[in-house]
Amino acid sequence: MLHPLGSRPAARHVVTSERFYPTRPGRHTDATYLTAAPSLRSALRACAIRPCAARASPICYALVLAPGPFDTTTKYLVQTYPRDWLDRLGLPTSASLHLLDADLATVNPLADKVIRVDEAAPWLAHLEFQSTYDATMGQRLAEYNLLLYGRHGLPARSLLVLLRPGADGPALGGMHTVGLPGEEPEFVFRYRVTRLWRQSAEALLDGPLGTLPLAPLADVETEALPDLLRQLEERLDREAAPAEATALKIVTFTLLGLRLPRELARALMPGVRTMRDSSTYQMILDEGRAEGEARGEARGEARGRAEEARRMLLLFGAPRLGQPDAATLAVLAAIGEPERLEQLGQRLHLVGSWTELLATS
Repeated sequence: MLHPLGSRPAARHVVTSERFYPTRPGRHTDATYLTAAPSLRSALRACAIRPCAARASPICYALVLAPGPFDTTTKYLVQTYPRDWLDRLGLPTSASLHLLDADLATVNPLADKVIRVDEAAPWLAHLEFQSTYDATMGQRLAEYNLLLYGRHGLPARSLLVLLRPGADGPALGGMHTVGLPGEEPEFVFRYRVTRLWRQSAEALLDGPLGTLPLAPLADVETEALPDLLRQLEERLDREAAPAEATALKIVTFTLLGLRLPRELARALMPGVRTMRDSSTYQMILDEGRAEGEARGEARGEARGRAEEARRMLLLFGAPRLGQPDAATLAVLAAIGEPERLEQLGQRLHLVGSWTELLATS
């Protein structure tokens, strides 16, 4: 567990339900207080999650609802670094990997990411990410799992990744059962749960680039975040190509919004501050979470997925290809098929301009 220099390890924090409590008893810690704090260190101390002192208290930190396209960024990481994710989730493989269409048509909402693992006996890895608690997640994962088997004829391993403590709850024990009262369950479904805040921040810092942006959400004291982020950015600058480093810093900054208010996150990652003038970046931030946008009937699901793919394409295309002009934005807006937009995103590293990218479509 990372700790700030010169400090003693604090007791492990306990978080129950959706309630978080401020450092100073009885004082609500909101975004205004945090940004007005006399120093970055004191602001970080104010944001530190402390043990619950009184369960009946309704106080919640503003940081819990900090805006950000968390669903989009996690999907981008899996899409770009699938092998890194399988290694991190305990499923290492040397077999070839293929991303599959996660649109299960009639399912509401869509599955996050599905990877085909072409071992001697092929199988599927189905990844779901949650930043809020959903007591029905076990049932949803079971539905996805069976539908994936029906579509592809392959067994699927379902992996649930909880991004923050507020996403955890009693219903997420790794098993979903269905049966009549007083009888043995007729149906038993098991899934794996990874709680990021229990993962080693040091292991993530030393691990592959594809999971490096998760480090600020891992087991690290809030006051140690500046040093962790410094190490993270230094490694990206040292090991990644400039465009890749920029994209991964955007992802890190966005995920940091699950833990800190945006202004404090900007203070911790001043290099990202220059992107505030990017119309593409602002559009993605302001449109909020992508999770839940694909709800509705099948046609509405496809529209939601196309919007998500378009935002992802703009977010990670701008650092590599520059800001798209009005004509490019119009062409992208006219593409309604999510598969075409996702294919364009997968070709970003192969082209040098938006014109060249669209010419391949």
